Amino acid sequence: MSIPNKKVVNGWAMYDWANSVYNLVITTTFFPLYFISITNAEFGGDVVDFFGWKLKNSVLYDYALAFAYLLIAFAMPILGSIADTRGNKKNFLRFFTYLGGLSCMAFFTFTTNSSLELAVLYFVLATVGYCGGLVFYNSYLPEIAPVELRDRVSARGYSFGYIGSVLLQIIGFALVLGFDAMKLPGDLAPRITFLLVGLWWIGFAQIPFVRLPKSQPSIENHKGSIFSDGFAELKKVYAQVRRMPVLKRFLRGFFFYSMGVQTVMMVATIFGLKELKMPQTNLIGCVVIIQLVAVLGAWGMARLSERYGNFRIIMLTVLLWIGICLAAYFMTTQTQFYFLAVGVGLVMGGIQSLSRSTYAKLIPETRDTASFFSYYDVTEKISIVIGLFSFGYIEHLTGDMRTSVLVLTGFFGIGLLWVFSALQKQRSLAAAEKSAAYETETI
Repeated sequence: MSIPNKKVVNGWAMYDWANSVYNLVITTTFFPLYFISITNAEFGGDVVDFFGWKLKNSVLYDYALAFAYLLIAFAMPILGSIADTRGNKKNFLRFFTYLGGLSCMAFFTFTTNSSLELAVLYFVLATVGYCGGLVFYNSYLPEIAPVELRDRVSARGYSFGYIGSVLLQIIGFALVLGFDAMKLPGDLAPRITFLLVGLWWIGFAQIPFVRLPKSQPSIENHKGSIFSDGFAELKKVYAQVRRMPVLKRFLRGFFFYSMGVQTVMMVATIFGLKELKMPQTNLIGCVVIIQLVAVLGAWGMARLSERYGNFRIIMLTVLLWIGICLAAYFMTTQTQFYFLAVGVGLVMGGIQSLSRSTYAKLIPETRDTASFFSYYDVTEKISIVIGLFSFGYIEHLTGDMRTSVLVLTGFFGIGLLWVFSALQKQRSLAAAEKSAAYETETI
């Protein structure tokens, strides 16, 4: 089946192309490596002083990310409800895009002589911009694609994101190698790359801003303020979610396995740098491979889900994630890291794309798409907060990142059980519906 309205769908997917450079360059490769390098140089080791608090730089990085996700988790439900009641999703999407893009550009000022506290503030704001925009971007999926095509459209968005982010990653990698060959300051290439991230994000986002349709307000006659209407909308959506047993079980499973998925993605390069002593250029090249493989993973899982069902393929993917975490715990060589990176790429693309499209299939036909997707994103963001905090706290207590990796297998295991429960509930409801239909025909 071909995708209808390709201009709108491709315009929607271009937002993934635009904002995924944050996820790859800022949280996965250049910025975490740069952050560790700059703070090591400034403080003469990996213990930093943050507002008088002494802690490891990698732990501070984890805590800053967790704090940003916590902020957005509290804000998103009410903002999503306001967007639905007023029909202004695109305005919110613009706001968070400019917030994130400009904050990334501000990283250009982060050097050994600048304020660590200010750099962490920029990092938090950039993360809020990225996460906030995703809520409203994701909420367009059920509006632009019919149920039977949501897996493919979701996979197209992630594929655009992986390809676009890899292109900028290669540009940044070329800058690092070129500046090194020309004996230019070592911090200049990544700082220029941070500047390019903001320009890329804001620039390419103009395409979806033009092509995406204007959303219709779910409340035509407003009786209260935007906040009172927003809370009323939130209450209505929450009541609907409570009556949907399959959706509730899936969200619980998504909550737990997202703790593992997102944490692995965000700390992988720091793990390679600190535990395996890998050169930064090798790590950046490795992440490029992960992104390219993730394109295949997203499309492959979408095709498999059409044949075997979303829940079964998600369960298979979670099992593979458990195997990856166990392998990472025992990993000792760079070659093993490269092989494991290919595996991460395959399952990373698949589970992110399928999770989004599965949720879009399970929610009812409604105008309240931003409100429903705020639940999805809040579930993910709180899981990331817990995952990152747990990872950082365990490393803080034990001094060993490998123990933190091992704990992630438990999160994946609980998520697997909840997804299985959702599948069983879906089967029982389908059987009951079939039985009721048969009895009606008999009567």
